[in-house]
Amino acid sequence: MSLSLVHSRALVGLQAPAVTVEVHMANGLPSFTLVGLADVEVKEARERVRSALQNSGLDFPHNQRITVNLAPADLPKDSGRLDLPIALGILAASGQIDASKLSGHEFAGELSLSGELRPVRGALAMSLVLRQQKVRTRLVLPPGSAEEAALVPDAEVFRARHLLDVVQQFLPPSNEPPPEPSDGWARMAASTPTAPPRYADLADVKGQAGVKRVLEIAAAGGHSLLMLGPPGSGKSMLAQRFAGLLPPMSTEQALESAAVASLAGRFDWTRWAQRPTGQPHHSASAVALVGGGSPPRPGEISLAHHGVLFLDELPEFPRAALEALREPLETGSITIARAARRAEFPARFQFIAAMNPCPCGYLGSVTRSCRCTPDQVSRYQGKLSGPLLDRIDLHIEVPSLSAHELLNAPPGESTEQIAARSLAARERAMARQNCANAELQGQAIDAQARLEDSATVLLQRAADKLGWSGRSTHRSLKVARTIADLAGSDTIAADHVAEAVQYRRLLKGP
Repeated sequence: MSLSLVHSRALVGLQAPAVTVEVHMANGLPSFTLVGLADVEVKEARERVRSALQNSGLDFPHNQRITVNLAPADLPKDSGRLDLPIALGILAASGQIDASKLSGHEFAGELSLSGELRPVRGALAMSLVLRQQKVRTRLVLPPGSAEEAALVPDAEVFRARHLLDVVQQFLPPSNEPPPEPSDGWARMAASTPTAPPRYADLADVKGQAGVKRVLEIAAAGGHSLLMLGPPGSGKSMLAQRFAGLLPPMSTEQALESAAVASLAGRFDWTRWAQRPTGQPHHSASAVALVGGGSPPRPGEISLAHHGVLFLDELPEFPRAALEALREPLETGSITIARAARRAEFPARFQFIAAMNPCPCGYLGSVTRSCRCTPDQVSRYQGKLSGPLLDRIDLHIEVPSLSAHELLNAPPGESTEQIAARSLAARERAMARQNCANAELQGQAIDAQARLEDSATVLLQRAADKLGWSGRSTHRSLKVARTIADLAGSDTIAADHVAEAVQYRRLLKGP
């Protein structure tokens, strides 16, 4: 048979569109032609495949004209994931393996020159897409990738260590005895790590009871948070421990988060079901934050999906990078649109930011005096645009502690204690409206708010006096709803609104 078909998958965002590797062999001037909008890494597969076949003791048809088509032709393909399907296609077209046995399988893997299979990124994303599309097929993947893909329930995944391990499963019928089974080929059992995720404890942070209260509110309602305070006041420690206050991840959430990490080549088996905390440096570009490139790769906001994105030294980030966060904060997703292709990545994260009040950092500090001029303070705080601040639900000042308070303060509440209260409030909101309070939109805000008359008057008065936009008013209303849930109240009372208003303070200079 001079024509063979082998199935695989490409990666476009979190989608894994099907790719058919068509191999045709004919008489003519010997050549190896690869077509189908292949990137540089895919074109280099010709040399890897040729060497892998020869070093594995298999025949490479040097005297044939080989044409490999990666269909569909208009779908970009990248990385070395198609090495294994191309090699199997050549073997099937030359009659060295049974082409009919390849149906019902999908292959992905990079080949070394010796024929060893190397892991590929996005294996978990492939398996998850197959489950979502209800496609029943057998995935054949290298070590490392196979373990990832097997995390998806009901996935049928086989691990192969070497090209010969795959070839042995698809040999044509013969009178010779079958080869001895080896540990190079194995079906992966569906299993997930059972160890509970581990987070740093909030009890490590002494004092700051008011800030911990705000963290509790943010975790209970899914609200974004901006912390303002002098250097060394504990902003970073608080933010790095925030993920432990969030509810445990469901299986679907853990799969989505791990799939994005797999797509970026950052999957870590030991961090399964642990909410990620992304903390990019303030020199990060807009592309690094929201994603991009060719082909599009996920950015920090997608790698923080179902977790926390912490931006320390917020005003030091490039203005374009910060403004790019506006839409994801509202929609929970990011669409990377380019002339050649379009990719969508999930970005449902909780935004935590920290900043100093002025360039020197000591504006309002009781321990040191500020040496910044009013113009410097105004220019520094003006790096944050009104539309971005408008999308942050909670604003809180983090005061510095004196040496006496720091050394003599008793340990505070643990993460476990605060998380239990936050989880109870979150479950109350989920039972009422099937989403966190921060995700309420449109008419659902009015339907679920349940404001008492005194609370309505107070909220209207605060919005008028402080000059809030409609978005700010609604966000304060959702924060008040979360405070009421923490108090176990079905309605929002005036004291709930009063507390929410305190957490909506705009930046002010000296």
